[in-house]
Amino acid sequence: MTQDAKFEDGGERPLNLGAMDAEDLKVISSLVQDAVFPITEMKWLAFDRRFALLINRFRWEDDGQGRHAPERVQSVFAVDNVLRVASQGIDRSDADMILSLLSVTFEQGEDGAGHVLLTLAGDGAIRLEAEALEVTLKDVTRPYKATSGKVPVHKD
Repeated sequence: MTQDAKFEDGGERPLNLGAMDAEDLKVISSLVQDAVFPITEMKWLAFDRRFALLINRFRWEDDGQGRHAPERVQSVFAVDNVLRVASQGIDRSDADMILSLLSVTFEQGEDGAGHVLLTLAGDGAIRLEAEALEVTLKDVTRPYKATSGKVPVHKD
């Protein structure tokens, strides 16, 4: 008999998660909240129909914050089956721009297609037209001390 994995099963190990529906995407969205990335680490591979970000995500799942400072980890966030990419509120000519990811949602269309919406701080957004929802999040480095030394805070 098999059981679904529980959040606690991850422990301190690197994440390697996938989302094939909107409910799964909510988990990934919560884990990438407050991730930061330079605009130069945003790639759309049109031929491969893949959109990817190399993000520095806050380790919200880290139970060890009482033992050490808050941590971040570099992760690849990728969306497959992407047909088109659009953005607003982003100056793509500014190679020094740092973006902050607030949430990832899926707007269901017909036959499994839809739009993946990446909401950014400062009223920016990236909209990915996808033939089907397929998102992955994979940690690719060891965790490191968050530069700020603080947990991100959101004001109401």
